[in-house]
Amino acid sequence: MHAMQYEFTLPAEYDMGVIRSRVARVGHLLDGWDGLGVKTYLMRERGRHGSPVNQYGPFYLWNTVRGMNSFLWGGAFQGPVDDFGRPRIRQWTGLAFEEGTAAGSPAAFALRRRQPVPDGVELAPFMAGAADETGRLAAEDGAVLAAAAVDTNTWELVHFSLWAHDTPKAEGDVFQVLHLSAPGRDALPRGRQW
Repeated sequence: MHAMQYEFTLPAEYDMGVIRSRVARVGHLLDGWDGLGVKTYLMRERGRHGSPVNQYGPFYLWNTVRGMNSFLWGGAFQGPVDDFGRPRIRQWTGLAFEEGTAAGSPAAFALRRRQPVPDGVELAPFMAGAADETGRLAAEDGAVLAAAAVDTNTWELVHFSLWAHDTPKAEGDVFQVLHLSAPGRDALPRGRQW
């Protein structure tokens, strides 16, 4: 599994209805994308759910790097680039993935928590703890799915989870889920990725 996210931070007075309309118009285009496990079309609105910004920030869990590269370099990614500019794209290597207790429910909210991997920690138990946290999140009431991944260039850990309700049982940035494309969700490997 490979995780990826880019964000477009928009002006405070930006009409977020434009983002909703855009996702309603194009969100279905990745519903059958080869190599994609899950794409969540995410939005934060300034002043709602603790967000200091207006932001559009899709989050992906890829089954294959080929599928990701096909999206990035095959033309599909050019649409957001043309509309909003070319963003910095974060990428993380998968640590763990679990289906949640509410796996069959529609995802209403996403929670993303990024944190540094502290200097001096022993990596094996730290990463095992991150995988265990993924299982704990997935076991919470209302969890649709949970994942953890790490960027070994910046040593950043990300926990990502989807929720059927707006009161996730963890800390992090809360996003509204506007659409979920999940053509390869069943193929995402469960549990620890090593």
